[in-house]
Amino acid sequence: MASNGGAGSMADLKGWSDSLESQQPQGVLAAVLPRYAPKIVLACSFGAEDVVLVDMVHRINPSVPLFYLDTDFLFPETYATRDRIIERYQLRPAQVIQVKSLLTPEQQARQYGDVLWVSEPDRCCQLRKVEPLARVLQGYDAWITGIRRDQAPTRANAGLIEWDAKFGLVKVNPLARWTWADVWTYIKVYEVPYNPLHDRHYPSIGCTHCTKPVMPGEDPRSGRWQGSAKTECGLHKA
Repeated sequence: MASNGGAGSMADLKGWSDSLESQQPQGVLAAVLPRYAPKIVLACSFGAEDVVLVDMVHRINPSVPLFYLDTDFLFPETYATRDRIIERYQLRPAQVIQVKSLLTPEQQARQYGDVLWVSEPDRCCQLRKVEPLARVLQGYDAWITGIRRDQAPTRANAGLIEWDAKFGLVKVNPLARWTWADVWTYIKVYEVPYNPLHDRHYPSIGCTHCTKPVMPGEDPRSGRWQGSAKTECGLHKA
């Protein structure tokens, strides 16, 4: 097994994670940030879970950086939320890391076709999300994500702290035990800036081509990659 930033074996990580199951997300962050900073980074899509984590992290260690995967196909509202988050928390340019594909949309179209997200959505995600993520994570010992266990069956067993074998570092999921209602309670209580698309029936927000609104009562993840069997972009599975 590769180095895991000094946390010990996978069994040690699981034991540590299990010991924090009764903690709120802030308690999880308070435990991990001193151990891994400055080699820890927050993955931020500027969705509801991630803006909550920006707020929580900022209250504990405001020097922790965030990165976002700019696929070149994000909603205007997502970029606007990014700017509001930067202003609200007075983030320095070095703390907000924009990560892009090695291919421009035009280069991708020439090489793979005009609508790769339709013909080969997995390849599109690989080029515009997974490879850029692997590249940025090389510089860190741990990353923080906003995944929750109740988001999808593929996330049901997520630990609060776990070894990410796919990317070779520790993965921290402080919100794993939280519900969608918990997330929104925090946003309202602390007046956290959030993506206005959430108010227009977008619980999960990705690229413009692959994200649709979800009506009340429908699976919150059903707005992603509609019309295909795809449910994950490849960032959160081995």
